[in-house]
Amino acid sequence: MGTLGGGRAPGFIERADPTGSDREMAMNDLDFTGRRVLVVGGTSGIGNGIAQGFLARGAKVAVWGTRDRDDYRVEDGSDLSGLDFFRVDASDNAAVEAAPAPFDGLDVLVLAQGTVLYRKGEFEMEGFRKVVGVNLDSLMACALKFHAALKECGGNIVTISSTAAYHATRGNPAYNASKAGAVALTRTLGQAWASDGVRVNGVAPGLVDTKLTKVTTENPDRLAASLRGIPMHRLGTPEDMAGAVLFLASPLASYVTGQTLIVDGGLTL
Repeated sequence: MGTLGGGRAPGFIERADPTGSDREMAMNDLDFTGRRVLVVGGTSGIGNGIAQGFLARGAKVAVWGTRDRDDYRVEDGSDLSGLDFFRVDASDNAAVEAAPAPFDGLDVLVLAQGTVLYRKGEFEMEGFRKVVGVNLDSLMACALKFHAALKECGGNIVTISSTAAYHATRGNPAYNASKAGAVALTRTLGQAWASDGVRVNGVAPGLVDTKLTKVTTENPDRLAASLRGIPMHRLGTPEDMAGAVLFLASPLASYVTGQTLIVDGGLTL
C-alpha cells in the first residue's frame, strides 16, 4: 500500500497482523484526544450525536446553537454534557463573523446546521430564502471564518447534507436545492483548499430519527412506507452519522477530500 516512489502516505501505520498491540494501534486512528472540534448545529439531532461521538473519543468539543443553553433538553435529543456551548445564529453572517473562537486553534469543523419548512412554506420566497440561508449560505460563512485556523493546524471540514441532494423532495424545493448545493460546495472547497492542507468532505444522511423528521417518524403510515424503501429496514441514528464523520475527520481518510459519503441504509440504491 505504498505511494509512488515507495513512500508511505501521511499517518500510515504498517501492521504485521490485526491482533494484540497492532489492533490497539488501529483503534488509535479514531483517538481524538486533545483535538479541538467545533460542531455548528451540535445542540440536537445529528449534530449532537456527532459532538458526543468526538467527545467520547477524547476531543475538546464546542457546539453552536441558536437558543440559550437551558432551552435544550435531553428529551428533545439534546445532550450538552461535556460540551462547550456558544449561542450563535449561523444564518446571520455578522453573528458568525463576530463569534469568539472556541479554542486557541481548530482541528475539525463540522457543519451540521439545518432546517426545513413544511406545508409548502418553501414555495414562498421568504421561506425559501430562510432555508437556503441556514442550509447553504451559512456553510460558506462558517468555512470562511475558520479557514485560517484550519489551515494553520492542517485541519478538516465535514459538512452534513442529505440524500435529498440526489432526488426530488416533494414539497421542499429549498431544502432540496440547499442540500444539493452543500454537496457541490463540499466538492469545490475540497479542491480549492487542498493546497492549504485542509480537507473538506461531507456526509449525506438518509432518514434519521430526529425532531426534523417527526413529520414522518410519528406518522405510522408514512413511517411504514419509508421503512419499506430502506434495504436495512430501519431508521438511521445520530450515532450512525457520527461514525461516518469520525472516519472522514480521522487519519484513516487522509487521502479523501471533496467527497460526500451517503449514509442511508441503502435508501438511494
